[in-house]
Amino acid sequence: MKYFWIQLLLIVGSVSMALMFIRTWSQAKNRAWKRIAFSAFVVVNVYAVLRPTDVTWLAQQLGVGRGTDLVLYVMVLAMGFLTLNTFLRFRSLEKKITDLARTVAINEGVRHNDARLGQDVAAPAKAGAQADAKADTDADADSVKA
Repeated sequence: MKYFWIQLLLIVGSVSMALMFIRTWSQAKNRAWKRIAFSAFVVVNVYAVLRPTDVTWLAQQLGVGRGTDLVLYVMVLAMGFLTLNTFLRFRSLEKKITDLARTVAINEGVRHNDARLGQDVAAPAKAGAQADAKADTDADADSVKA
């Protein structure tokens, strides 16, 4: 009963994080292993809050000394993972935005150039497609004759 309020606060915080994660489950494009890891994190967190002596025992078995030190080391690793994951996600988004901006710029440039010169872009493309179709038809006719 001595630590009831802090334990209650920590458990409510863990459960609220889990609920928020589950609520945005379909919105966030989380991979299955991230979902499993987060669920395991919440379960271990609740267990560690309810049984802090077990965390101290585990820390001593691992040669760390105190349970708080073990929790700190695990949190440093988790923060490193979070930072790396965020960096990789931002890098991927930047690449997608760059590719999109290049595509839009090229399309706008072509459209602006055609409007300025008064040319129809679709006409040369259609002529090229018709020429390719005629060449394929001629090649098929030649292969049938042979």
